[in-house]
Amino acid sequence: MRWTLLPLLMISLGASPSVAQLAIDWQSSSPAPVAGSAQAGSQATPAAMPSQTPDNLPANPPSPGAKPLTVKDAEAIALKNNPVISVARLNALAFHQVTREVRSSLWPTAYVDVTGVDAQENSRISAGGLNNPIIYERAAAGTTVSQLITDFGHTNNLVASARLHEKAEDQNAMATKEQVLLAVDQAFYGALQSAAVLKVAEQTVASRQLLSDQVSALTNSKLKSTLDLSFANVNLAQAKLLVLDAQNNSKAAMANLSAILGFSTLQDYELVEDTTPLTQPPSAVDELIAEAFSQRPEILALEFESQSAQKFHSAQRDAMLPTISALGAVGEAPVRNDHLSSWYGAVGVNVQIPVFNGFLLSARSRESDLQAQAANQRLIDLRNRVSRDVRTSWLNASTAYERVSVSQQLLDQANLALSLADTRYRLGLSSIVELSQAQLQQTQAQIGGVTATYDYRLALSILRYQTTGL
Repeated sequence: MRWTLLPLLMISLGASPSVAQLAIDWQSSSPAPVAGSAQAGSQATPAAMPSQTPDNLPANPPSPGAKPLTVKDAEAIALKNNPVISVARLNALAFHQVTREVRSSLWPTAYVDVTGVDAQENSRISAGGLNNPIIYERAAAGTTVSQLITDFGHTNNLVASARLHEKAEDQNAMATKEQVLLAVDQAFYGALQSAAVLKVAEQTVASRQLLSDQVSALTNSKLKSTLDLSFANVNLAQAKLLVLDAQNNSKAAMANLSAILGFSTLQDYELVEDTTPLTQPPSAVDELIAEAFSQRPEILALEFESQSAQKFHSAQRDAMLPTISALGAVGEAPVRNDHLSSWYGAVGVNVQIPVFNGFLLSARSRESDLQAQAANQRLIDLRNRVSRDVRTSWLNASTAYERVSVSQQLLDQANLALSLADTRYRLGLSSIVELSQAQLQQTQAQIGGVTATYDYRLALSILRYQTTGL
């Protein structure tokens, strides 16, 4: 009743019609009460300015030609375009060829020789070696074939080591893929969060601009002091600075997302909200750690590396054993000295037994043994770190889930506090300092509210990455 009679009271006191109209405008600009707000007796408490929750924030119109992009679409584009994934895949294919290179020692080796010699009659090599062969003029061609019979496991262990290392590189490529997917989710939700903060900042500027205009009109009519106008303008300037920072962060977030997707230029996308209902994170963290031990590609890669190091140690140890190989050669000499036959052929078996080479083989065996032990210790250390990371990400996800509801409660209370502060200021029961503080608290609560949901979705992505992968 007091608020309704204010224009009539001012007119009865001789106020000018423009001032009376200003009071009517001030009254009409008062927002509707917030649903569920506190009641004082039988009279409802006047509400503050419209609350700006993520559901009722004005959406920025997308630029013409902007393509809609969901988080799944972004992941698919990154898997196709990001060069880091291509590098990891090519490295894995390269190590497949390394396995073939090592396995080639188990296959026969054949080569063809074509030789033509013209020599001084009765000449022979007389210096440069223990042998003293006679050189005959000739033109001949022949084939030589050699085959490893056995080296008592040395080559087989080398092949097994290379094959395990190839599997490790495949898992490293998978780990790189998972890291890129996590980076996509971080960039996507970061861009959504920046856009939401920008909406809050723009709405804050609009509401504080309205308050500044009203206080300015009242100040010109000698109803408010210039101090009130100064506070209102300071709050408006702070909101404009918030908009500038939010615009910069939003553009930077889109640039980061474009780079993660594999583009060298800024892409124009309209980000689509993830409408998947929020669910509570799993309660059994020990089960998540067990899943991570069995599925994390980093752990699988290091397990293969440890096994590869063991096989390589066995190969270096077997290098001290004999090597048995067969050799055969056959050919024809159509142009030759009379002392030579028209064709030649021979087969033989060679047994090579290492006796002494300056302790080279024993040192290599010891080195490979130490490297295998180091690989096993790295695996243990990685398991410990993965256990820590899974537990930490689970705690972060649980906390982020709780923050969603708490942030909404904080926003509701901030809206109610601003409603009461606004009413008290309009009735002249408080200064603009109290209203400015309430506006600041509401803005902070709005930003916390719009970021809480994205923080939780990102926390869930990190938890999935740390356990079973994205």
